[in-house]
Order: sequence, then structure tokens, then C-alpha cells
Amino acid sequence: MPGTGLRENAKAGIATHLRYSGTVTFPVIGVVGGGQLARMMAPAAVALGIHLHVLAEAPDVSAVDAVAHAPVGDYRDLETLRKFARDVDVLTFDHEHVPNEHLQALIADGVNVQPRPDALVNAQDKLVMRAAIERLGLPNPAWAAVASVADIHAFGEANGWPVVLKMPRGGYDGKGVKVLRSAADAASAADWFEAMKPLLVEEMVDFSRELSALVARTPSGDARAWPVAESIQVAGVCDEVIAPAPELPAEVEAAAESAALRIAEALGVTGVMAAELFETPGRSPGYLINELAMRPHNTGHWTMDGAITGQFEQHLRAVLDLPLGATDALGDVVVMKNFLGGANQDLFSAYPKALAAEPTVKVHSYGKSVRPGRKIGHVNVIGSPHDDVAAVRARATTVANIIRDGQ
Repeated sequence: MPGTGLRENAKAGIATHLRYSGTVTFPVIGVVGGGQLARMMAPAAVALGIHLHVLAEAPDVSAVDAVAHAPVGDYRDLETLRKFARDVDVLTFDHEHVPNEHLQALIADGVNVQPRPDALVNAQDKLVMRAAIERLGLPNPAWAAVASVADIHAFGEANGWPVVLKMPRGGYDGKGVKVLRSAADAASAADWFEAMKPLLVEEMVDFSRELSALVARTPSGDARAWPVAESIQVAGVCDEVIAPAPELPAEVEAAAESAALRIAEALGVTGVMAAELFETPGRSPGYLINELAMRPHNTGHWTMDGAITGQFEQHLRAVLDLPLGATDALGDVVVMKNFLGGANQDLFSAYPKALAAEPTVKVHSYGKSVRPGRKIGHVNVIGSPHDDVAAVRARATTVANIIRDGQ
């Protein structure tokens, strides 16, 4: 049975193992969650000859069409996780929502979980993450754990209004975030304390743009960073990424990359980690840390076509404790543009026009049904030596809009 031959090697890393017949086979990676990230791991796994299993939330989620073995089960149920983990050599994730206590139980069973729950909790709980960044002496916004509206008032009076209130667990793509512009607004947060407490309150950061420092690390400590990218958000959702970040001061780029690598090392991260940052000109050291993600990330999708090693291949390498690939960008500028659900329900019908419009653009569709505002795919384009950033962005936007609108 795949997976059983390496359980004793969980601490030492992954090596090819033997089936009972004695023939050499490749390891099995299990991914908890069947979203687009798991789907995009599949081509990288096929290229490396690695077997990919996915624990899917439903029979119609993105990854099911892309992998041969995708049982449906509830990742919140420990016995379901145990059953899924029996046939894999390493367990990794499409999202950060698996209960941490379940992961600890799996490790006690001998399952090789990557990243480890002690690292993953920093992406699961924003209060834990803020405390970790503070311990490392890296630049946080002003923040506090709050358990009442009065606590929010006190923070606002001490740090200035407006403030940002966040649910520490479960929020993503702008969900679980509320901007409170005055003490009067704080009363609107009372119902949030009924759902969860404490909450996280932060200063409203005055920033010029958002950045992403994407890194990968192996259990053995090998680590690499991609160029720091600019991330453009619309309505709390990543809309576009430009890599490398245009006109980013060299000292800020170096500091941001160094911080991401330091976080990965200090927290014991394995696999890909994205450190989302605010660029803050005039405020030393030129950036603040916003959030962490312990998995491949939307802001790293540009690497699929625009870097020597894409983030999905690198994640698989990392959790298997294989040597990491080079992370150099393949062009002076690479642009990733998401397309969300819009007027066009038949995405494929738009392909002839979209692909003819810009033959250099690569399209990645997630196999999702179309709903307004739902993230359903992205396009990547690598600029030529004669392109400026605006021209490359325009090419990516043209294709994304054709697919979204069907015209």
C-alpha cells in the first residue's frame, strides 16, 4: 500500500520507497482541500511523477477533475483525516482551516504533516501571527486583542481612528474585516464578539501599495525566495500581481525578502509561504507585515509561467524535502490577472477570441461554476524586453476581460 513504507521516515524526510514487489515507486502526497490550489498542484505532480491524492469537500470542487484519487470527506472530522492519511507519505494543504488539534493527533499517529501545525497556526489565527511577528522584532502595525467595544474605543483613542477590526480565524478575501472610522462605529462590532472573542484590532495603515514576499522552505532548512511582487487588491480580493514589484527600492526589497525568509525559518515553515506586506514609504523599514499564508498563494500564481520554478512545483519539492528549484523570473516583468465570475457563463466560448487577441498570454481556469465575483481563473503574461509594465498589464487585462464578459 502506498504510504506505509515511509511512515518511519517522517522526521528524516521523504525518499523513494519500495512496494511489496520490490519495485521502486514514487511517493504519494495527500492534499487536504480540493480547491484551485490543489488543482494547480496536479500538473506539477504529474511532471515529477509524484502521486497526488486530494481530500475533496464535495464531488464538484476544482481539484476533482484534475486528480485520479479524490475521495470526498469532511476535513473537520478526525477519523476522515486519519483514513485519508493512511495512504499518503506526506500530508499538506489547499487551505489553513483544518483544526490544529486534529493535525497534532495525526502527528501522534505517525503521519508526516507539512507544514507542521505549530507553523500553520500562524496562518490560522491572526492574533498568534501578530504575536509571533512581534517576538521576531519585525514590523507590525499597532495591534491589540480586544474582547469588548470598550476595548476598541481604548485602542482607537490611543492609536487614532480609523481602525481595522478582524476576526482572527476564518476570514479571507476581505471577509471577516471591518473598518471602524470613529468611536461611534465601534458599536457596530458588538455582534462580532458574540461569534468570536477576542478579536484583533489594528491601526489603519497609511500605505502606498501592497507587496507579496513569497518563499519556500524544506524540513531540512533549505529556503529560497522569489522576487518581491506588487499585489493589487479590489474589494478585498487580489485582482492583479506584477513581478518584480515596479520601482521598489532595493533596500525595501532586500528587507522584505529577508523578513519572509526569517519568518519561515523561525516558525519552522515547510512548503510555500506568502508574507503579504504594506509598503510604507517614510516609515522605516519601508514595509509592515499584513498577513501570512502557509501554502501556495494567489500572489504567487505568476510563478507558474513567469519563474524557473513555479510555486506549485516548489511546494511539492519542499514538503518532500527535495532540493528546491531556482526562483528567477523569466522576464523583466510578469503580470498575473485574475478573472472573476461575470456575464459570461460559458467560459470556453470566449477562448477563440481571447487566445487570438493575445497569443503570449497563458490562461489558467479553475473548473468552477460561474458566480458573480467568484475567483474562477487567472492569466499570466511575460513581458518582452521592449515592453513597459503598462503594456504587459494591458495584454493580461484584455484576455481576462474577454473570458469574463464573453466579448
